[in-house]
Formats: sequence, structure tokens, C-alpha cells
Amino acid sequence: MDPDPLSTFAPGLFAGQVVLVTGGGRGIGRRTALAFARLGADVVIAARDGARLDRTRAEIEAIGVSCLAVPMSIRDLDQVDALRDSVVGAFGRVDHLVNNAGGQFPARPSEITDKGWRSVVDLNLNGTWNMCSRIVPVMRTTGGRSVVNVVHNQVMDRGAVLFAHSGAARSGVVSLTRTMALHLARDGITVNALAPGPVDTEGFREDEVANIAEDTTAYTAQVVRDTPIGRLQHPDEVAAHILFLCSPAARSITGQLLVADGGHSMGNQSAVFGPDVEW
Repeated sequence: MDPDPLSTFAPGLFAGQVVLVTGGGRGIGRRTALAFARLGADVVIAARDGARLDRTRAEIEAIGVSCLAVPMSIRDLDQVDALRDSVVGAFGRVDHLVNNAGGQFPARPSEITDKGWRSVVDLNLNGTWNMCSRIVPVMRTTGGRSVVNVVHNQVMDRGAVLFAHSGAARSGVVSLTRTMALHLARDGITVNALAPGPVDTEGFREDEVANIAEDTTAYTAQVVRDTPIGRLQHPDEVAAHILFLCSPAARSITGQLLVADGGHSMGNQSAVFGPDVEW
């Protein structure tokens, strides 16, 4: 990777602002929360794993800003309501909402059970809606600025060969993004979706690769070969894209899907199953 992608941002860029990041205990969410903190923002992180949240909170507080860590599930409306109330009680405002929490498991369509389908759709689509429906009204009354919905790069015309359930759900998030952008533009709130490709995180290595192939090294090498930039993305690169969409430089960008995937969506994603494998 080239020099630190986060070094492009001016020190103190987000000073005095409050950022809420879901899925903030690991991976992209953790690196995004830390990046906002280093640029002066107070940060709220939410995720199901309280231990991971505590570790991230300690890192953020060591930077010298405030951090509220809330163990919760974005699928549970009562817990989302409680998160909103905690944020308002602690900071009185939300300037930026990063809907990063989500997840899926790789499978052929024929292998996805009814329960698995509903679980993934509920997490990725309904969970994003739950956060927006509770947090955006706070943003409208407190001068909020940006919503970024993190999806993935299999939401376009080629479909989602490994993730029929998640592709359908996150395509719904892209549509929701565009609709919300229309309604919130005059409130000064931008709403965009970000679609990274394969990112070198625990989630990629443990939740996806380990469930796709017995030889994880060979499979990862294949993913790299099929990605034009010739490597996995670093989570700080994705964090930088999120920060850009929340920055003054992006104030006139709204209702857009930013595909920042190293060209992966142009690669040979169908090769993961091969031509002789049934659906």
C-alpha cells in the first residue's frame, strides 16, 4: 500500500463533532472510529461484542477524545432506541452516522435456508433502516451532516455469486440511500453508500475465506489475482473513503454509490465456483 491514506486529512478536521460507527469493535469499523478520533471527533461505537468494543474504546480514549461504547444489536429495535438515548444523553448530537455493521455467510443459492436468508436480510437491510429511522431524526434537529452506509461491491448488475442474500439486502440499502438523500438534502445531510471489495480484516479471513475454501491461502491468492490492484484493500483505505464522504470536500456528493474496490468488481468473481458447479 502507498503511504498512509489517512495522512491526506487535515489535523482537527472533525474536532467538535460526534460520529456514530456501528460494527466499531473490529475491522473497518474499528479503523474508521480510530481515524475519526485522531482527527478530533468524539466517537460512539456500537457492536455485539462488548470485549472488542472495550479494547477499541480504550484506544480511542488514549488519543484524547471521548468515546461511548455500547454493546447492542442493530436488529433489536429496543436496543437501537437505547443506543440513541445514550448518545443523546452523552453528547446531545450526532454529526455523522456510519452504518458499517453487517455480515453474511458465503453459500450457493441452493444452500441458503429460509432462516439464513431472513437472518442476513434482517441484519443488513432492516438493521440499516433501524439505525437510520432512529438516528437521522436526531441529526435533523442537531445539525447532522453525513450518513455513510457501508455495503459491498456485489450490489451491481453482475449479481452476488457468493452472497445472494446479502447482495439482495445491500442492494436494498443502496436504494434506501438514494431515497434518503432526496429527503435529507435540504436539511444539509448527505447520504451515500460505500462499496469496498475484499479487505484484509478478521471478517474477511475468518468469516468468509474460512467458510469458502479448505485451502485459505490458495483462495486468498485467487482473490488477489482477480483484483486489478493485485492485493487486498487495507482497512485504513476504506476508513479514508468514509472520512472523505463525511468531509467538507464531499458536501455536494449525495445519493451516490462509491465503488472503491481496487477494481475487484471487474474481475472474475464467478471463478470461485467454476463452470462445472451447480447453483
